[in-house]
Amino acid sequence: MRQAGILMHLTSLPSPWGIGTMGEQAREFVDFLQAGGQSCWQILPLGQTSYGDSPYQSFSSYGGNPYLIDLDQLAQEGLLEPEEYQNRPWGQDEQRVDYGLLYEQRYPVLRLACHRLLNQQGEALSTFCQQHQDWLEDYALFMALKEKHGRVCWQEWPEEERLRRPQALERARKELAEEISFWKGVQYLFHRQWAQLKAYANGKGISIIGDLPIYVAADSADVWAHPEQFQLDEEGRPTQVAGCPPDAFTADGQLWGNPLFNWERMRGEGYRWWLDRIRFQFRLFDVLRIDHFRGFDAYYAIPYGEKTARNGSWKKGPGLEFFQAVEKELGKRAIIAEDLGFLTPSVRQLLRDTGYPGMKVLQFAFDSRERGSDYLPHCYPTHCVVYTGTHDNDTIQGWMASAPRKTAAYARDYLRLTKGEGYHWGMMRSAWASAAELAVMQMQDLLGLGSQARMNTPSTLGDNWQWRCPAGSFTPKLARRLRREMKVYQRLPEQNREERDQEKASKAL
Repeated sequence: MRQAGILMHLTSLPSPWGIGTMGEQAREFVDFLQAGGQSCWQILPLGQTSYGDSPYQSFSSYGGNPYLIDLDQLAQEGLLEPEEYQNRPWGQDEQRVDYGLLYEQRYPVLRLACHRLLNQQGEALSTFCQQHQDWLEDYALFMALKEKHGRVCWQEWPEEERLRRPQALERARKELAEEISFWKGVQYLFHRQWAQLKAYANGKGISIIGDLPIYVAADSADVWAHPEQFQLDEEGRPTQVAGCPPDAFTADGQLWGNPLFNWERMRGEGYRWWLDRIRFQFRLFDVLRIDHFRGFDAYYAIPYGEKTARNGSWKKGPGLEFFQAVEKELGKRAIIAEDLGFLTPSVRQLLRDTGYPGMKVLQFAFDSRERGSDYLPHCYPTHCVVYTGTHDNDTIQGWMASAPRKTAAYARDYLRLTKGEGYHWGMMRSAWASAAELAVMQMQDLLGLGSQARMNTPSTLGDNWQWRCPAGSFTPKLARRLRREMKVYQRLPEQNREERDQEKASKAL
């Protein structure tokens, strides 16, 4: 089947309250996707963000981002009064997220809502807590302790709490009971609103593609609650951390700093920690993109304390055995492998063995260092997902303006791009026309925006993850144009249904 979708994170949706949420604007975007003949909505990780605001560095693999909770919906339920949030400052620029301001303003409002929640919907909250106790108890205690200690990393907590001494944890549960209840309430509100939004999207024929980072943040409930699953010393500090080696793009490599997995321990336990994590993600999403797929074949380990990634070394990952365990436990699932970057023969073989579709990024096809690469559309297999760019790339217009002259010229020649049509439409058309079974475009490219709308510049801090879609962007005119393109390139949902019906009829004969 030939399908299409749009990549836009929830934080980028329009709203009056400083950041995109799971409210009415999200439903309007779903309606736009349906009207535009799309089948999928791809988002970034939904976890609660920390310093740097990256959705790929979260306090929990399970806990949702409180900023995404829609305040208008809370008011409709009687959990907030309009004046409790409508009169607060939410930022001067409606097209940028001010995370510092959000931290100051959002949590006092959510505390009001959670106080009423305990009084009005205590039974529903209790049921939620019982259903999610495997992760929620540790998460809520972790967040309560972070508040107690001024939100510093848990590795800076007193030893008895850092190393989870039973008596210390029991004492904290009693002393911080009110704060623990607040964080449980926050997660109840988040997961309830997400379930409602997902049901709305699925009801409109839109599948949600989620994004699972391979690594978890060092400062997370995941690492604090399960230190045995990671390469840590007796004090709970990493011995080696994750990153990427130096290459033609980055002379010092990339030092991510995430703790590495104790794959030997995980293997001995049948990968239970990972299976629980992936199972939970499929409760949230219909399709799952697994970030840094090559890390399951081999991962780059950097000694803890290094200032760059230069002195790391490659270590063997779990390989096919891991994905066989996933399929045995969860059955065949819709998974996309993020297989970008330098791929060794063993990584390519792992991709073939799993049967997952890999990714193709058009912007990568025209760099002189990638000439003749698999990223050129005439090289695509059917079983892949094509993007013009991802959240880590510039927009099409920004890329065309900043790319080396020969690179941009090659792209114009190969894709027959013209200013008259717009470089963004020409490149998107080439992606839609390709053999790839799924084509996903960034919303910024659909709107023809420049570099000011870029979501993230890797290995930088500041000004990332802030872009927001201008209000009024989901127009009927744009949806109609998008649907026309889908019809031409045979990516409409109804065309897929006709194809399935024909296949069934031929099999019956």
